[in-house]
Amino acid sequence: MTQPRTYVTDFHIHSHYSRATSKQLTPEYLAYWARIKGVHVVGTGDITHPGWLAELKEKLEPAEDGLFRLKPEYAKVPEAQDLPAPDGDVRFMLTGEISNIYKKAGQVRKVHNVLCLPDFASAEALQAKLDKIGNITSDGRPILGLDSKDLFDLCLNVCECSMFIPAHIWTPWFSALGAKSGFDNLTECYEELTPLLAAVEMGLSTDPAINWMCSFLDDFTLLANSDAHSPEKLGRNA
Repeated sequence: MTQPRTYVTDFHIHSHYSRATSKQLTPEYLAYWARIKGVHVVGTGDITHPGWLAELKEKLEPAEDGLFRLKPEYAKVPEAQDLPAPDGDVRFMLTGEISNIYKKAGQVRKVHNVLCLPDFASAEALQAKLDKIGNITSDGRPILGLDSKDLFDLCLNVCECSMFIPAHIWTPWFSALGAKSGFDNLTECYEELTPLLAAVEMGLSTDPAINWMCSFLDDFTLLANSDAHSPEKLGRNA
């Protein structure tokens, strides 16, 4: 019997359009370092930024459903000849993180959310809607005064098969369950859409075994992403 293949994925990363990130966060270097690290599918990050989306459209081409590959003419990274020879094939998924800062139930909430989209048309449609709500060009991870549940609903309206993931849920200041600016449970944040969450991101500082002890997380897939601000950090929480 053939054993199912294990895939290593890293959905939550950033691009060179985000603040305090490496200038090498380009599709070329992301593909190179993903191969070195053994990451099969890497998120693009920052899909809501028009400049980054344009660069992705230039340098990526469709592969399997919802996945993309680097175009052959962009596959070489001359500056990295002193690094170990990479191996394997890499796919990209269109992903991004949004910082939602808003008031709900009498308190200011600061929640980061990760979203995944299947194609460029969906990403462009989402950008058009978000551009009417706030500034999506100042940072790869935009800050929007939009309720997390409303953002989730907006994403589903743009594309029914989009995936929505609460980011690093235990981070004190910027997460759905953050002690400083979050909620007491996921349902308070996402209301009736909670069962539609694609997964929950544990965050860099949490132990999977501790998350498994939280029975309210039993219904969700748990993810461990890198939140990489430089390409060499890919896969660091795999």
